[in-house]
Amino acid sequence: MTFRSKFILVVLSAAIALYAIIGGWFATRAQQGNDPGAQLRIFESVLYHIQNDYVDEPDMSKVRAGALRGLAYGLDPYSTYLTAEQVQRYRAGDDKEKVGIGVELSQVASWLYVIAPVKGGPAEQAGVRSGDIIEYIDGRATRDISLYEAQQLLKGAPGTEVKLRVLRAGSSPLQLTVKRSPVRVLVAEARLETGKIGIIKVNSLSEGEAADIRARLEDLVKQGARKLVLDLRGVAGGSLTEAVRVANYFIGDGTLAQTVGRNNRTLKTFQADPQLKLFDGPAVVLIDRWTAGAAEVIASAFIERKRGDVVGEKSFGAGAEQELFTLRGGDGLLLTTVKWASSSGKPFLGAGVQPTVEVKRPELAEAIDPDDLTGNDTDEVVRPQDGNRPQNAPETGPARPQPEDMQLKRALEILRAKPEGSARPTA
Repeated sequence: MTFRSKFILVVLSAAIALYAIIGGWFATRAQQGNDPGAQLRIFESVLYHIQNDYVDEPDMSKVRAGALRGLAYGLDPYSTYLTAEQVQRYRAGDDKEKVGIGVELSQVASWLYVIAPVKGGPAEQAGVRSGDIIEYIDGRATRDISLYEAQQLLKGAPGTEVKLRVLRAGSSPLQLTVKRSPVRVLVAEARLETGKIGIIKVNSLSEGEAADIRARLEDLVKQGARKLVLDLRGVAGGSLTEAVRVANYFIGDGTLAQTVGRNNRTLKTFQADPQLKLFDGPAVVLIDRWTAGAAEVIASAFIERKRGDVVGEKSFGAGAEQELFTLRGGDGLLLTTVKWASSSGKPFLGAGVQPTVEVKRPELAEAIDPDDLTGNDTDEVVRPQDGNRPQNAPETGPARPQPEDMQLKRALEILRAKPEGSARPTA
């Protein structure tokens, strides 16, 4: 072995040792499988065989990059290894001139999973749906790249197109073409039902949306609303502070949410401001499997503060913050260091929020459930039933009759059974 090779091996071993220790943050030291020393010895053994037994002279810089990608991949979908070039672009914000397609994504069992397209955005207009799996982006297999890289591939100059191959339960693969454009989030929608029940359909919890939701709520109260449904279905992403403010409109005291760090240590608590509370009447929140992030803050506050029922299905489970750690070679690690959590400190990431009243949507019985994905190509939910030939997006035809919204129906039943002024959840 040459001196240069030995030097590279030592540097690589040191780097892997550091990240093996970082990986150990997410488990107890008592577990033998997570002992940093044991993991380091395994890596050293692998590196020894690569250096001495591999059939060709290995490119150790590529080996190092692959090792670091694998370490980050084993943590969560949002932690990732960045090359030196990616770190420079990340810090410089070079993608500010680029736009995306309006879609909230995660990675589930290696699959690039669509949590929800932005309502009215380019992805939704092109036919992308919640629960879809994006298999290819412009011919690039998404199972070979990180979530961060997939998000970067979707961005480009306004007006340019990106081609997606989409897997959907019960369908052959779809070939969709999406035109990139700035995403304009639709404001919240509101209406008054019989029985003095107001309904607010939230479309986003991004910056500034809490003020719009407040306006919708105040308008409904002026119209005579004494009970309320807050519909958070399909709301993914958004701002933690906006979510806390919306929850505060209904809950006037106590803790509404937390952020937690390593070992579930509380980093920050978000307390209700009594002066921001707007509505005292009975209220119900609607969630589904594509409710994620900021919307989960509101749903969990309703449950833990016993403010009202949460109706629907278990939410997706998201809400985390990353910090960029620059490495000696100029590359970096984008590492999750903060999780969003309920008022009692239960993180949403990977766990979601369980509704107090479970109601499934029959029309989504065949939709891909992330809990069913294993990462294997033999998964029934992603294996097309009509062959492998991609199809274009279905042509627009006569509108099909909409199935009855069973979740909303149950929410209205709960509220109609409550007297005005009562906010206690049902048994």
